[in-house]
Amino acid sequence: MRAVRFSTFTETPVVVEVADPTPPAHGAVIRVTATGVCRSDWHAWQGHDSTVALPHIPGHEYVGVVESVGADVRDWAPGARVTAPFVNACGTCPTCLEGRQSICPQQTQAGFDRDGSFAERVVVHHADVNLVAVPDEIDDATAAGLGCRFATAYRAVSNRARVAPGEEVVVFGCGGVGLAAILVARARGARVVAVDVSPAALELAGRLGAAELLQAAAPGLDERLRSATSGGAHVVIEAIGRAELVRHGLGCLRPGGRHVQVGLLAGRDADPAVDLGRILALELELLGSHGMSAHEYPAMLDEIARGILDPAALLGRTITLDEAPAALVAMSAPSTAAGTTVIVL
Repeated sequence: MRAVRFSTFTETPVVVEVADPTPPAHGAVIRVTATGVCRSDWHAWQGHDSTVALPHIPGHEYVGVVESVGADVRDWAPGARVTAPFVNACGTCPTCLEGRQSICPQQTQAGFDRDGSFAERVVVHHADVNLVAVPDEIDDATAAGLGCRFATAYRAVSNRARVAPGEEVVVFGCGGVGLAAILVARARGARVVAVDVSPAALELAGRLGAAELLQAAAPGLDERLRSATSGGAHVVIEAIGRAELVRHGLGCLRPGGRHVQVGLLAGRDADPAVDLGRILALELELLGSHGMSAHEYPAMLDEIARGILDPAALLGRTITLDEAPAALVAMSAPSTAAGTTVIVL
């Protein structure tokens, strides 16, 4: 099969021919029809994830068709149109049995600890636990984001942040996850303040319903946040992974507010200082949110089917597999475009 692969961190990936994968006994091989280009893929290519072994095929959010299954798979057969959470849970450990498969201690992740979906085929582990049927009404380019960005934002807003009607929500970072968070928060009846450095991303955030658009690089961000949120936000979603924005986020919360960390913190941002005194005094909540388990997808898919949520509004551009290396490299510079980029095979 054809795949995008890199043999050295930070060097431009190339499109190569590699052997077709075979499914493990508990797994399935998916013929990829579309896969997103996500900032987490950029982190893997930069060498920020210690689980990545070289040479490596990135990619972790995708949609496709089941091509083959292992001997132990009972619930899926070739021909099913599917996606899967980027966390492939084991399904049998105590954490999984509690229903929290997105933080399974035995998890594997395509595109990180094994080859991913920037390829014509990808392997899903523990298929009966992790595969999700994709309705025909959702096109491939839109469905590609359901395995990571859109599902991650949906759970961060709905489950972890518990956003309620009338609350004020600040979203830091208007990439794929942040824009999806805006969409979901607006559907929950929240008033949203969007923060980013990109004028194009802020413009799209406004079209998605953000009431206030704040340029992150302009002076006086803390004061502007307080003004934009009537003295303080109920919820902050940090969707980019910057230590400075963690500080701004905790600083703009009102008493009893919730900060949800979704963006990956790497490099010099990996260990941000946290004002525990403020968290204690104001009874703030500092929450992590890591993907979404397969059993939680039906509620999200139902909202999409009923038109409550429209993930297609997040799509920026579609590209070919041959264009994927350049798209990954381009993420090293500030983006001048908005919306998600999806590889369509």
